[in-house]
Amino acid sequence: MDQIHDIRFRYFAKGENISQIAAALNLDWRTVRKYIDQKDFNEPLPKPASEQRFCPKLDPYKPAIDEWLEADKSAPRKQRHTAKRVYNRLKKEVELFDCSYRTVAEYVAHKKKLIYAGKKDAYLPLEHKPGEAQVDFGTAQFYENSKCIMGKYLEVSFPCSNKGYLQLFYGENSECLLEGLDAIFRHIGCVPHELWFDNTRSIVSEIIHGGGRNITEKFSRFQEHYNFRAVFMNPGEGHEKGNVENKVGYHRRNLLVPVPHFISLSDFNSQLLTMCEEDADREHYRHNETIEELFRSDLKACHPLPIIPFDLTGRTTLKANKWGKVYLNKGLHEYSVSPRHADTTVSVVFTSSLVIIQDENYREIVRHKRLYGAFKQQQMDWLPYLKQLSVRPRALKYTGIYEMMPKTVKEYLDSCSNKEVGQVLKVLAELTEHTGFESAVNTVKQAVQYQATDSDSLKNLYRRLYSDVPELPPMRLNQGIPQMAQIQANLIAYDAFLGRKEGIANVR
Repeated sequence: MDQIHDIRFRYFAKGENISQIAAALNLDWRTVRKYIDQKDFNEPLPKPASEQRFCPKLDPYKPAIDEWLEADKSAPRKQRHTAKRVYNRLKKEVELFDCSYRTVAEYVAHKKKLIYAGKKDAYLPLEHKPGEAQVDFGTAQFYENSKCIMGKYLEVSFPCSNKGYLQLFYGENSECLLEGLDAIFRHIGCVPHELWFDNTRSIVSEIIHGGGRNITEKFSRFQEHYNFRAVFMNPGEGHEKGNVENKVGYHRRNLLVPVPHFISLSDFNSQLLTMCEEDADREHYRHNETIEELFRSDLKACHPLPIIPFDLTGRTTLKANKWGKVYLNKGLHEYSVSPRHADTTVSVVFTSSLVIIQDENYREIVRHKRLYGAFKQQQMDWLPYLKQLSVRPRALKYTGIYEMMPKTVKEYLDSCSNKEVGQVLKVLAELTEHTGFESAVNTVKQAVQYQATDSDSLKNLYRRLYSDVPELPPMRLNQGIPQMAQIQANLIAYDAFLGRKEGIANVR
Protein backbone atom coordinates (compact mmCIF):
# COMPACT_ATOMS: atom_id res chain seq x y z
CA MET A 1 0.00 0.00 0.00
CA ASP A 2 2.96 2.40 0.54
CA GLN A 3 3.88 2.16 -3.14
CA ILE A 4 0.28 2.73 -4.24
CA HIS A 5 0.11 5.79 -1.97
CA ASP A 6 3.39 7.13 -3.48
CA ILE A 7 2.06 6.73 -7.05
CA ARG A 8 -1.19 8.53 -6.31
CA PHE A 9 0.57 11.29 -4.30
CA ARG A 10 2.98 12.00 -7.17
CA TYR A 11 0.15 12.16 -9.69
CA PHE A 12 -2.54 14.06 -7.77
CA ALA A 13 -0.44 16.21 -5.40
CA LYS A 14 2.84 16.84 -7.25
CA GLY A 15 1.40 16.83 -10.79
CA GLU A 16 3.81 14.30 -12.30
CA ASN A 17 2.64 12.42 -15.38
CA ILE A 18 2.45 8.63 -15.80
CA SER A 19 5.79 8.34 -17.67
CA GLN A 20 7.67 10.33 -15.03
CA ILE A 21 6.21 8.25 -12.20
CA ALA A 22 7.00 4.95 -14.00
CA ALA A 23 10.60 6.05 -14.61
CA ALA A 24 11.11 7.32 -11.05
CA LEU A 25 9.70 4.17 -9.40
CA ASN A 26 10.99 1.71 -12.03
CA LEU A 27 7.45 0.45 -12.80
CA ASP A 28 5.55 -0.38 -15.96
CA TRP A 29 3.37 2.53 -17.08
CA ARG A 30 0.34 0.21 -17.17
CA THR A 31 0.81 -0.54 -13.44
CA VAL A 32 1.01 3.20 -12.65
CA ARG A 33 -2.12 3.89 -14.67
CA LYS A 34 -4.04 1.04 -12.96
CA TYR A 35 -3.47 2.49 -9.47
CA ILE A 36 -4.26 6.06 -10.61
CA ASP A 37 -7.59 4.92 -12.04
CA GLN A 38 -8.47 2.58 -9.12
CA LYS A 39 -11.62 3.66 -7.26
CA ASP A 40 -12.21 0.80 -4.74
CA PHE A 41 -9.62 0.13 -2.07
CA ASN A 42 -11.68 -2.25 0.09
CA GLU A 43 -9.86 -5.47 1.04
CA PRO A 44 -11.20 -8.25 -1.24
CA LEU A 45 -13.41 -10.85 0.46
CA PRO A 46 -11.90 -14.34 0.70
CA LYS A 47 -13.20 -16.77 -1.89
CA PRO A 48 -15.18 -19.83 -0.77
CA ALA A 49 -13.15 -23.04 -0.73
CA SER A 50 -15.15 -24.33 -3.68
CA GLU A 51 -14.05 -21.36 -5.83
CA GLN A 52 -10.37 -21.31 -4.90
CA ARG A 53 -7.90 -22.49 -7.50
CA PHE A 54 -6.06 -25.27 -5.75
CA CYS A 55 -2.95 -26.73 -7.41
CA PRO A 56 -3.53 -24.97 -10.79
CA LYS A 57 -1.01 -27.21 -12.52
CA LEU A 58 -3.44 -30.08 -12.02
CA ASP A 59 -6.35 -28.27 -13.72
CA PRO A 60 -6.34 -30.52 -16.82
CA TYR A 61 -6.57 -33.64 -14.66
CA LYS A 62 -8.93 -32.45 -11.90
CA PRO A 63 -12.14 -33.69 -13.61
CA ALA A 64 -10.78 -37.25 -13.67
CA ILE A 65 -9.52 -37.06 -10.07
CA ASP A 66 -12.83 -35.60 -8.86
CA GLU A 67 -14.75 -38.39 -10.61
CA TRP A 68 -12.65 -41.09 -8.94
CA LEU A 69 -13.00 -39.54 -5.49
CA GLU A 70 -16.75 -38.99 -5.86
CA ALA A 71 -17.19 -42.64 -6.86
CA ASP A 72 -15.36 -43.64 -3.66
CA LYS A 73 -18.28 -42.39 -1.55
CA SER A 74 -20.11 -45.65 -2.25
CA ALA A 75 -17.03 -47.85 -1.75
CA PRO A 76 -15.85 -49.43 1.54
CA ARG A 77 -13.55 -47.16 3.53
CA LYS A 78 -10.52 -49.42 3.07
CA GLN A 79 -11.07 -49.60 -0.70
CA ARG A 80 -11.02 -45.91 -1.53
CA HIS A 81 -8.40 -44.04 -3.53
CA THR A 82 -5.34 -42.90 -1.65
CA ALA A 83 -3.19 -40.05 -2.99
CA LYS A 84 -0.60 -42.61 -4.03
CA ARG A 85 -3.18 -44.62 -5.97
CA VAL A 86 -4.46 -41.47 -7.74
CA TYR A 87 -0.89 -40.52 -8.68
CA ASN A 88 -0.14 -44.00 -10.03
CA ARG A 89 -3.35 -44.05 -12.09
CA LEU A 90 -2.60 -40.64 -13.61
CA LYS A 91 0.90 -41.76 -14.57
CA LYS A 92 -0.48 -44.93 -16.15
CA GLU A 93 -3.65 -43.65 -17.80
CA VAL A 94 -2.78 -40.07 -18.83
CA GLU A 95 -0.15 -39.42 -21.51
CA LEU A 96 2.51 -36.82 -20.78
CA PHE A 97 1.42 -36.46 -17.15
CA ASP A 98 4.17 -34.37 -15.53
CA CYS A 99 2.94 -33.33 -12.06
CA SER A 100 4.71 -34.36 -8.84
CA TYR A 101 3.27 -36.74 -6.26
CA ARG A 102 3.32 -33.93 -3.67
CA THR A 103 1.05 -31.80 -5.85
CA VAL A 104 -1.38 -34.68 -6.34
CA ALA A 105 -1.39 -35.51 -2.60
CA GLU A 106 -2.11 -31.87 -1.71
CA TYR A 107 -5.07 -31.70 -4.08
CA VAL A 108 -6.48 -35.12 -3.06
CA ALA A 109 -6.40 -34.12 0.64
CA HIS A 110 -8.13 -30.83 -0.20
CA LYS A 111 -10.79 -32.51 -2.33
CA LYS A 112 -11.54 -35.21 0.24
CA LYS A 113 -12.20 -32.53 2.86
CA LEU A 114 -14.79 -30.97 0.55
CA ILE A 115 -16.41 -34.31 -0.35
CA TYR A 116 -16.70 -35.63 3.20
CA ALA A 117 -17.32 -32.32 4.97
CA GLY A 118 -20.99 -33.17 5.42
CA LYS A 119 -20.22 -36.59 6.90
CA LYS A 120 -19.01 -35.27 10.23
CA ASP A 121 -21.47 -35.62 13.09
CA ALA A 122 -22.15 -32.80 15.49
CA TYR A 123 -22.15 -33.86 19.14
CA LEU A 124 -24.99 -32.61 21.28
CA PRO A 125 -24.65 -32.35 25.05
CA LEU A 126 -26.59 -35.08 26.85
CA GLU A 127 -28.54 -34.62 30.05
CA HIS A 128 -28.01 -37.48 32.48
CA LYS A 129 -30.46 -38.48 35.19
CA PRO A 130 -29.46 -39.29 38.77
CA GLY A 131 -28.70 -42.96 39.36
CA GLU A 132 -27.23 -43.47 35.88
CA ALA A 133 -23.65 -44.77 35.56
CA GLN A 134 -21.15 -45.39 32.76
CA VAL A 135 -18.55 -48.17 32.65
CA ASP A 136 -15.22 -48.49 30.85
CA PHE A 137 -11.70 -49.93 31.20
CA GLY A 138 -8.41 -48.03 31.18
CA THR A 139 -4.79 -49.18 30.98
CA ALA A 140 -2.21 -48.47 33.69
CA GLN A 141 1.18 -49.70 34.84
CA PHE A 142 1.81 -50.66 38.47
CA TYR A 143 4.33 -52.51 40.64
CA GLU A 144 3.18 -55.33 42.91
CA ASN A 145 5.93 -56.78 45.13
CA SER A 146 8.46 -54.94 42.90
CA LYS A 147 7.13 -56.72 39.79
CA CYS A 148 6.15 -54.39 36.94
CA ILE A 149 2.69 -55.17 35.53
CA MET A 150 0.82 -53.49 32.67
CA GLY A 151 -2.72 -53.90 33.92
CA LYS A 152 -6.24 -52.59 33.47
CA TYR A 153 -8.60 -50.66 35.70
CA LEU A 154 -12.39 -50.64 35.73
CA GLU A 155 -13.90 -47.15 35.79
CA VAL A 156 -17.48 -46.44 36.89
CA SER A 157 -18.64 -42.81 36.66
CA PHE A 158 -21.91 -41.06 37.51
CA PRO A 159 -22.41 -38.30 34.87
CA CYS A 160 -25.08 -36.44 36.84
CA SER A 161 -22.69 -35.66 39.72
CA ASN A 162 -19.39 -36.39 37.89
CA LYS A 163 -18.29 -38.75 40.67
CA GLY A 164 -16.23 -41.79 39.71
CA TYR A 165 -14.66 -44.92 41.16
CA LEU A 166 -11.95 -47.25 39.87
CA GLN A 167 -10.57 -50.72 40.65
CA LEU A 168 -7.23 -52.06 39.40
CA PHE A 169 -6.80 -55.54 37.85
CA TYR A 170 -4.19 -57.67 36.09
CA GLY A 171 -6.22 -57.71 32.87
CA GLU A 172 -9.64 -57.19 31.31
CA ASN A 173 -12.12 -60.08 31.31
CA SER A 174 -15.54 -61.04 32.63
CA GLU A 175 -14.26 -61.80 36.14
CA CYS A 176 -12.48 -58.42 36.37
CA LEU A 177 -15.63 -56.62 35.23
CA LEU A 178 -18.00 -58.36 37.63
CA GLU A 179 -15.63 -58.20 40.62
CA GLY A 180 -15.01 -54.49 40.00
CA LEU A 181 -18.70 -53.64 39.69
CA ASP A 182 -19.56 -55.68 42.80
CA ALA A 183 -16.80 -53.98 44.84
CA ILE A 184 -17.97 -50.49 43.81
CA PHE A 185 -21.66 -51.32 44.42
CA ARG A 186 -20.85 -52.60 47.90
CA HIS A 187 -18.68 -49.57 48.62
CA ILE A 188 -21.46 -47.08 47.83
CA GLY A 189 -24.09 -49.41 49.39
CA CYS A 190 -26.47 -49.51 46.42
CA VAL A 191 -26.84 -50.30 42.69
CA PRO A 192 -27.36 -47.76 39.84
CA HIS A 193 -30.63 -48.27 37.98
CA GLU A 194 -28.87 -47.96 34.59
CA LEU A 195 -25.34 -48.78 33.38
CA TRP A 196 -23.86 -47.83 29.99
CA PHE A 197 -21.31 -50.17 28.39
CA ASP A 198 -19.17 -50.62 25.29
CA ASN A 199 -19.69 -53.74 23.19
CA THR A 200 -16.86 -55.57 24.96
CA ARG A 201 -16.49 -59.30 24.31
CA SER A 202 -16.70 -60.03 28.03
CA ILE A 203 -20.38 -58.94 27.86
CA VAL A 204 -21.59 -58.94 24.25
CA SER A 205 -21.25 -62.20 22.34
CA GLU A 206 -22.92 -60.84 19.17
CA ILE A 207 -24.27 -57.56 17.78
CA ILE A 208 -27.50 -58.29 15.96
CA HIS A 209 -28.46 -56.37 12.80
CA GLY A 210 -30.85 -53.62 13.81
CA GLY A 211 -29.19 -52.74 17.12
CA GLY A 212 -29.85 -55.80 19.28
CA ARG A 213 -27.28 -57.58 21.43
CA ASN A 214 -26.69 -61.16 22.47
CA ILE A 215 -25.05 -60.96 25.89
CA THR A 216 -23.20 -63.70 27.74
CA GLU A 217 -25.15 -65.86 30.16
CA LYS A 218 -22.92 -64.88 33.10
CA PHE A 219 -23.49 -61.16 32.57
CA SER A 220 -27.20 -61.74 32.00
CA ARG A 221 -27.44 -63.48 35.38
CA PHE A 222 -25.39 -60.70 37.02
CA GLN A 223 -27.66 -58.04 35.52
CA GLU A 224 -30.84 -59.74 36.74
CA HIS A 225 -29.35 -60.42 40.19
CA TYR A 226 -28.41 -56.76 40.73
CA ASN A 227 -31.51 -55.52 38.87
CA PHE A 228 -30.06 -52.80 36.61
CA ARG A 229 -30.70 -51.87 32.97
CA ALA A 230 -27.74 -52.34 30.61
CA VAL A 231 -27.41 -49.81 27.76
CA PHE A 232 -24.91 -50.54 24.97
CA MET A 233 -23.29 -47.87 22.81
CA ASN A 234 -23.27 -47.91 19.02
CA PRO A 235 -20.08 -49.56 17.69
CA GLY A 236 -17.25 -47.04 17.37
CA GLU A 237 -19.19 -44.26 19.10
CA GLY A 238 -17.24 -43.86 22.34
CA HIS A 239 -18.36 -40.22 22.69
CA GLU A 240 -21.82 -41.49 23.65
CA LYS A 241 -20.42 -42.18 27.12
CA GLY A 242 -18.01 -39.29 27.18
CA ASN A 243 -18.19 -38.80 30.94
CA VAL A 244 -16.52 -42.11 31.76
CA GLU A 245 -14.06 -41.65 28.87
CA ASN A 246 -12.91 -38.41 30.48
CA LYS A 247 -12.91 -39.97 33.95
CA VAL A 248 -10.60 -42.77 32.76
CA GLY A 249 -7.99 -40.17 31.81
CA TYR A 250 -8.60 -37.99 34.87
CA HIS A 251 -8.10 -40.83 37.35
CA ARG A 252 -5.01 -42.10 35.53
CA ARG A 253 -3.41 -38.64 35.74
CA ASN A 254 -4.45 -37.93 39.33
CA LEU A 255 -4.65 -41.26 41.19
CA LEU A 256 -2.19 -43.43 39.25
CA VAL A 257 0.67 -40.94 38.89
CA PRO A 258 3.37 -41.60 39.95
CA VAL A 259 3.22 -45.27 38.99
CA PRO A 260 1.82 -47.07 42.08
CA HIS A 261 4.05 -49.43 44.12
CA PHE A 262 2.35 -51.73 46.62
CA ILE A 263 2.47 -55.20 48.20
CA SER A 264 -1.16 -56.33 47.86
CA LEU A 265 -3.48 -55.45 44.96
CA SER A 266 -6.60 -55.97 47.07
CA ASP A 267 -5.30 -53.56 49.74
CA PHE A 268 -4.45 -50.95 47.10
CA ASN A 269 -7.95 -51.26 45.59
CA SER A 270 -9.40 -50.42 49.02
CA GLN A 271 -7.14 -47.35 49.10
CA LEU A 272 -8.34 -46.32 45.61
CA LEU A 273 -11.96 -46.24 46.79
CA THR A 274 -10.94 -43.97 49.68
CA MET A 275 -8.97 -41.73 47.30
CA CYS A 276 -12.05 -41.43 45.07
CA GLU A 277 -14.10 -40.26 48.06
CA GLU A 278 -11.47 -37.62 48.88
CA ASP A 279 -11.36 -36.47 45.26
CA ALA A 280 -15.13 -35.82 45.26
CA ASP A 281 -14.70 -33.02 47.79
CA ARG A 282 -14.21 -30.42 45.03
CA GLU A 283 -16.52 -28.10 43.13
CA HIS A 284 -18.41 -29.45 40.12
CA TYR A 285 -17.26 -27.99 36.80
CA ARG A 286 -20.77 -26.66 35.97
CA HIS A 287 -22.54 -26.24 39.32
CA ASN A 288 -21.76 -24.27 42.45
CA GLU A 289 -21.79 -27.43 44.55
CA THR A 290 -19.24 -30.09 45.31
CA ILE A 291 -19.31 -33.41 43.49
CA GLU A 292 -20.06 -35.15 46.79
CA GLU A 293 -23.10 -32.95 47.42
CA LEU A 294 -24.46 -33.69 43.93
CA PHE A 295 -23.75 -37.40 44.39
CA ARG A 296 -26.46 -37.58 47.04
CA SER A 297 -29.09 -37.33 44.32
CA ASP A 298 -27.40 -40.25 42.52
CA LEU A 299 -27.55 -42.36 45.69
CA LYS A 300 -31.23 -41.57 46.22
CA ALA A 301 -32.02 -42.77 42.68
CA CYS A 302 -30.15 -46.09 43.16
CA HIS A 303 -31.76 -49.22 44.63
CA PRO A 304 -30.59 -51.50 47.48
CA LEU A 305 -28.04 -54.28 47.12
CA PRO A 306 -29.36 -57.85 46.72
CA ILE A 307 -29.53 -59.85 49.93
CA ILE A 308 -28.05 -63.04 48.43
CA PRO A 309 -24.37 -62.80 47.31
CA PHE A 310 -23.64 -63.47 43.64
CA ASP A 311 -21.01 -66.00 42.56
CA LEU A 312 -18.60 -63.82 40.57
CA THR A 313 -16.34 -66.67 39.44
CA GLY A 314 -16.16 -68.21 35.99
CA ARG A 315 -16.29 -72.00 35.54
CA THR A 316 -15.44 -74.56 32.89
CA THR A 317 -14.36 -78.19 32.56
CA LEU A 318 -11.15 -79.33 30.84
CA LYS A 319 -9.35 -82.59 30.27
CA ALA A 320 -5.81 -82.79 31.65
CA ASN A 321 -3.20 -84.18 29.26
CA LYS A 322 -1.00 -87.19 30.00
CA TRP A 323 1.43 -84.95 31.93
CA GLY A 324 -1.40 -83.71 34.17
CA LYS A 325 -1.69 -80.22 32.65
CA VAL A 326 -4.50 -78.07 31.26
CA TYR A 327 -4.36 -75.17 28.79
CA LEU A 328 -6.33 -71.91 28.69
CA ASN A 329 -6.44 -68.78 26.51
CA LYS A 330 -6.27 -70.68 23.21
CA GLY A 331 -3.49 -72.92 24.46
CA LEU A 332 -1.11 -70.09 25.40
CA HIS A 333 -1.42 -70.48 29.18
CA GLU A 334 -0.37 -73.80 30.74
CA TYR A 335 -1.35 -74.81 34.29
CA SER A 336 -0.21 -77.91 36.14
CA VAL A 337 -2.80 -80.15 37.81
CA SER A 338 -1.31 -83.34 39.27
CA PRO A 339 0.12 -86.61 37.87
CA ARG A 340 -2.71 -88.44 39.63
CA HIS A 341 -5.22 -86.57 37.43
CA ALA A 342 -3.51 -87.11 34.07
CA ASP A 343 -6.00 -87.90 31.27
CA THR A 344 -8.97 -87.02 33.51
CA THR A 345 -11.60 -84.28 33.33
CA VAL A 346 -11.20 -81.53 35.93
CA SER A 347 -13.26 -78.50 36.89
CA VAL A 348 -11.60 -75.08 36.55
CA VAL A 349 -12.76 -72.05 38.55
CA PHE A 350 -11.62 -68.53 37.58
CA THR A 351 -11.35 -65.34 39.57
CA SER A 352 -9.64 -62.18 38.32
CA SER A 353 -6.39 -63.31 39.99
CA LEU A 354 -6.65 -67.10 40.47
CA VAL A 355 -7.19 -70.33 38.55
CA ILE A 356 -8.46 -73.03 40.93
CA ILE A 357 -8.50 -76.62 39.64
CA GLN A 358 -10.88 -79.14 41.26
CA ASP A 359 -11.52 -82.87 40.86
CA GLU A 360 -14.79 -84.48 39.76
CA ASN A 361 -16.21 -84.01 43.29
CA TYR A 362 -15.25 -80.31 43.27
CA ARG A 363 -12.45 -80.77 45.81
CA GLU A 364 -9.52 -78.44 45.25
CA ILE A 365 -6.45 -80.03 43.67
CA VAL A 366 -4.28 -76.97 43.16
CA ARG A 367 -4.59 -73.21 42.73
CA HIS A 368 -2.48 -70.95 40.53
CA LYS A 369 -2.04 -67.24 40.01
CA ARG A 370 -3.94 -66.40 36.83
CA LEU A 371 -1.81 -65.66 33.78
CA TYR A 372 -2.41 -62.69 31.48
CA GLY A 373 -0.95 -61.78 28.10
CA ALA A 374 -1.15 -63.08 24.51
CA PHE A 375 2.05 -65.15 24.71
CA LYS A 376 3.04 -68.59 25.97
CA GLN A 377 3.36 -68.89 29.76
CA GLN A 378 3.13 -71.63 32.36
CA GLN A 379 2.29 -72.03 36.02
CA MET A 380 3.76 -75.12 37.65
CA ASP A 381 3.03 -76.44 41.13
CA TRP A 382 5.73 -79.04 41.73
CA LEU A 383 4.43 -80.36 45.05
CA PRO A 384 1.95 -82.99 43.71
CA TYR A 385 4.55 -84.21 41.20
CA LEU A 386 7.35 -84.48 43.76
CA LYS A 387 5.12 -86.35 46.21
CA GLN A 388 4.06 -88.82 43.52
CA LEU A 389 7.64 -89.39 42.35
CA SER A 390 8.95 -89.87 45.90
CA VAL A 391 6.63 -92.90 46.15
CA ARG A 392 7.72 -94.24 42.76
CA PRO A 393 11.30 -92.96 42.27
CA ARG A 394 12.18 -95.59 39.66
CA ALA A 395 9.60 -94.05 37.30
CA LEU A 396 11.38 -90.67 37.41
CA LYS A 397 13.17 -90.82 34.06
CA TYR A 398 10.30 -92.57 32.31
CA THR A 399 7.94 -89.65 32.81
CA GLY A 400 7.83 -86.25 31.14
CA ILE A 401 8.14 -84.68 34.59
CA TYR A 402 11.88 -85.28 34.68
CA GLU A 403 12.37 -83.26 31.48
CA MET A 404 10.37 -80.35 32.92
CA MET A 405 12.65 -80.05 35.97
CA PRO A 406 15.30 -77.32 36.18
CA LYS A 407 18.72 -78.35 34.86
CA THR A 408 20.34 -78.13 38.31
CA VAL A 409 17.78 -80.48 39.87
CA LYS A 410 18.16 -83.03 37.04
CA GLU A 411 21.96 -83.02 37.39
CA TYR A 412 21.70 -83.42 41.16
CA LEU A 413 19.30 -86.37 40.91
CA ASP A 414 21.62 -87.99 38.35
CA SER A 415 24.46 -87.81 40.87
CA CYS A 416 22.42 -89.50 43.63
CA SER A 417 22.48 -93.26 44.14
CA ASN A 418 19.35 -95.23 43.27
CA LYS A 419 18.76 -95.76 46.97
CA GLU A 420 18.91 -92.03 47.75
CA VAL A 421 16.72 -90.72 44.87
CA GLY A 422 13.45 -91.54 46.63
CA GLN A 423 14.58 -89.91 49.91
CA VAL A 424 15.87 -86.83 48.06
CA LEU A 425 12.56 -86.44 46.19
CA LYS A 426 10.71 -86.73 49.50
CA VAL A 427 12.90 -84.00 51.03
CA LEU A 428 12.38 -81.77 47.97
CA ALA A 429 8.63 -82.22 48.38
CA GLU A 430 8.85 -81.24 52.06
CA LEU A 431 10.94 -78.16 51.28
CA THR A 432 8.55 -77.13 48.47
CA GLU A 433 5.55 -77.48 50.76
CA HIS A 434 7.31 -75.44 53.43
CA THR A 435 8.69 -72.44 51.49
CA GLY A 436 8.10 -73.13 47.79
CA PHE A 437 9.85 -74.86 44.92
CA GLU A 438 12.33 -72.04 44.39
CA SER A 439 13.79 -72.54 47.87
CA ALA A 440 14.16 -76.27 47.14
CA VAL A 441 16.05 -75.47 43.91
CA ASN A 442 18.35 -73.03 45.75
CA THR A 443 19.11 -75.74 48.34
CA VAL A 444 19.98 -78.17 45.54
CA LYS A 445 22.39 -75.61 44.04
CA GLN A 446 24.20 -75.44 47.39
CA ALA A 447 24.28 -79.24 47.61
CA VAL A 448 25.89 -79.43 44.15
CA GLN A 449 28.67 -77.07 45.28
CA TYR A 450 29.36 -79.20 48.37
CA GLN A 451 28.93 -82.47 46.42
CA ALA A 452 26.43 -83.59 49.07
CA THR A 453 24.17 -86.26 47.58
CA ASP A 454 22.26 -87.54 50.61
CA SER A 455 18.94 -86.40 52.01
CA ASP A 456 20.32 -85.45 55.45
CA SER A 457 22.83 -83.06 53.92
CA LEU A 458 20.04 -81.53 51.87
CA LYS A 459 18.01 -80.87 55.04
CA ASN A 460 20.98 -79.32 56.82
CA LEU A 461 21.76 -77.03 53.89
CA TYR A 462 18.12 -75.94 53.78
CA ARG A 463 18.21 -75.06 57.50
CA ARG A 464 21.33 -72.97 56.90
CA LEU A 465 19.68 -71.08 54.00
CA TYR A 466 16.14 -70.77 55.35
CA SER A 467 16.53 -71.00 59.12
CA ASP A 468 13.22 -70.33 60.80
CA VAL A 469 14.60 -70.37 64.37
CA PRO A 470 13.42 -67.16 66.03
CA GLU A 471 16.06 -64.85 67.46
CA LEU A 472 15.46 -64.61 71.20
CA PRO A 473 16.07 -61.39 73.15
CA PRO A 474 18.92 -61.36 75.71
CA MET A 475 18.00 -62.88 79.08
CA ARG A 476 17.60 -60.43 81.95
CA LEU A 477 19.41 -61.46 85.17
CA ASN A 478 17.83 -61.00 88.56
CA GLN A 479 19.60 -58.92 91.20
CA GLY A 480 22.28 -60.78 93.09
CA ILE A 481 23.46 -62.86 90.14
CA PRO A 482 27.00 -61.77 89.25
CA GLN A 483 27.87 -60.70 85.73
CA MET A 484 30.32 -63.13 84.13
CA ALA A 485 32.91 -62.06 81.60
CA GLN A 486 32.64 -63.67 78.18
CA ILE A 487 35.02 -66.59 77.70
CA GLN A 488 37.22 -66.28 74.64
CA ALA A 489 38.16 -69.51 72.86
CA ASN A 490 41.90 -70.13 72.48
CA LEU A 491 42.12 -71.86 69.12
CA ILE A 492 45.94 -71.93 69.19
CA ALA A 493 45.85 -74.34 72.11
CA TYR A 494 43.49 -76.60 70.18
CA ASP A 495 45.79 -76.53 67.17
CA ALA A 496 48.79 -77.48 69.32
CA PHE A 497 46.86 -80.28 70.96
CA LEU A 498 45.59 -81.69 67.68
CA GLY A 499 49.10 -81.49 66.22
CA ARG A 500 50.53 -83.44 69.18
CA LYS A 501 47.79 -86.10 68.82
CA GLU A 502 48.53 -86.39 65.11
CA GLY A 503 52.25 -86.89 65.89
CA ILE A 504 51.47 -89.73 68.36
CA ALA A 505 49.28 -91.41 65.74
CA ASN A 506 52.10 -91.22 63.19
CA VAL A 507 54.62 -92.77 65.64
CA ARG A 508 52.33 -95.75 66.21
